[in-house]
Amino acid sequence: MEKITIRIYNETEQKGIPRKALQTSITNVLQHFGKRNAQINIILTDDKTILEMNKKFLNHNYITDVISFDLSESEDLILGEIYICLPQTERQAKEYKTTFKNELLRLAIHGILHILGFDDRTSKEKKEMRRLENYFLNHQ
Repeated sequence: MEKITIRIYNETEQKGIPRKALQTSITNVLQHFGKRNAQINIILTDDKTILEMNKKFLNHNYITDVISFDLSESEDLILGEIYICLPQTERQAKEYKTTFKNELLRLAIHGILHILGFDDRTSKEKKEMRRLENYFLNHQ
């Protein structure tokens, strides 16, 4: 049976999380790339937790906005976790002069693109990921 399941876990006190928009955004990206069977967890977290994760898994000693993990064992079922730092999301929304919701959706889209195999190590890859983020933000 093909099914896309997106669960959202808010580990912070932050209210007003656009849950439906997050689920719709992730579903749209998955379906765009022909993925019809997926289980994705979005974990909304704080600075301390994302810093610990960044150190432990990526050897980076700084706060980041999003970390994603592809836990898939086959092409038939996409399994993944997307950790988004809500305080960093707020800071970036102010910096980029956009809404919290828009920045949160961009980070979720960024995370699912990583799970689907996209990378952003080179300037060319970053440009392509940004293009895809903008496409999916504008086609909700």
